[in-house]
Amino acid sequence: MRYILGIDQSTQGTKALLFDANGKLLCRTDKSHRQIVNDRGWVEHDPEEIYANTLQVVKDLVAKSGIEKNNIAALGISNQRETSVCWEKSTGKALYNAIVWQCSRAAELCEKLESYSELVHDKTGIKLSPYFPAAKLAWIFQNVAGVSERAKKNEIAFGTIDSWLVYKLTHGENFRTDYSNASRTQLFNIHELDWDDELIKIFGLERNCLAEVTDSDGNFGETDFEGYLDKKIPICGVLGDSHGALFGQGCLNSGMVKATYGTGSSVMMNIGEKPVLNQNIVTSLAWKISGKVNYVLEGNINYTGAVITWLKDDLKLIANPAETESFARLARKSDRTYLVPAFSGLGAPYWDSHASACIVGMTRASGKNEVVRAALDCIAYQIADIIFEMKNSAGIAINELRVDGGPTRNAYLMQFQSDVLNIPVKIPDAEELSGIGAAYCAGISAGVFDAKVFENLKRVSYNPNMSEPERKELYSGWKDAVKKAR
Repeated sequence: MRYILGIDQSTQGTKALLFDANGKLLCRTDKSHRQIVNDRGWVEHDPEEIYANTLQVVKDLVAKSGIEKNNIAALGISNQRETSVCWEKSTGKALYNAIVWQCSRAAELCEKLESYSELVHDKTGIKLSPYFPAAKLAWIFQNVAGVSERAKKNEIAFGTIDSWLVYKLTHGENFRTDYSNASRTQLFNIHELDWDDELIKIFGLERNCLAEVTDSDGNFGETDFEGYLDKKIPICGVLGDSHGALFGQGCLNSGMVKATYGTGSSVMMNIGEKPVLNQNIVTSLAWKISGKVNYVLEGNINYTGAVITWLKDDLKLIANPAETESFARLARKSDRTYLVPAFSGLGAPYWDSHASACIVGMTRASGKNEVVRAALDCIAYQIADIIFEMKNSAGIAINELRVDGGPTRNAYLMQFQSDVLNIPVKIPDAEELSGIGAAYCAGISAGVFDAKVFENLKRVSYNPNMSEPERKELYSGWKDAVKKAR
């Protein structure tokens, strides 16, 4: 029996996933790592802790599953995007904690580069922001002693978490990243498919500290997990987490869309082999697989599942998230209460940091049921805002939405999502889509899987069941509510 190993290195922890030769998920182990937050709100991870946890979850996985460890044939890695690490090439020793994607310490640095914002967007498909690695690395160059000088001597490596793990797992023999992760650094030209010397200069960096960009299903080197295995196995699948979920969902063709419902949401659309730039949503590379690139449009929402948490922890309207479905179904059908969850402004496609959260449209008859339903509805409306923007921008028909994440268990929400979009919404019978995507990518590359592996995911489908006049009336009410929030 040959097995494929997937490692999903996420913001909260590291998971190891084991798949059999048919692509079926057999076992999972995970281990959390520290969230290092100081009084200025800076967010860091210890990269050495992340690497140690990666080794440990693999050992735990083998022990838990009872498999013969030397039957593992290949490794795929998915990773938290934008989190950035700087280390010494000669020793592989981290020179500073990883700066997490959530950390905005480089905001002032980006403000000084504002005159380049249009150039940055045109080359990278991403708006200039402290959340991306370019600004994080520039901050390290300016604030960590010796790094800038040593970079000029080719002594420093800088990369996202995938390249850190590849470097460590291969004992420094391979310093590589894939196209999906490279496209999120704000240093990679998504048209020329290469690091951009002009951007590198603007951020005051050195090209030699950046990884070699490798096909997502390419050769990233071999590892034995520090001698744990008796043989080395290839690392032959690497994808950023959202891209991994897109691949794991089987969204391989232009017009296919996935939405991940978590605390916030990531909505991603495969737009094929040519980029489409949009001021309201991000353009990135989905991957480069079998020598061919695919591009994506992506929109991110701050408050989706977090709205349900707000109902529970702050308003005390529910005791647990599962109750929202029954309350929503009890709400009066004629009620037109809307919740706009702009608790920290509005993200894509509005990008209005000054917008305020509000509840509008209530009458004397509006009560708990109506407010809870409005909270669920706003999740679906926000997803719809982005999907309509994608559809109009790319000019590509969207025939269905593939979804994952905890809130997809809510049947009311999923049906309403289908109704608002007027397309089927499909939910797979698996939750680890990022890790599944990276493992499937590696398994196909290693010749263990074929394209039929995607058939392993069985899906529940919700189909639209709302009249066109009602759909238009409800969505028009949402757009009016958003105007009031702004």
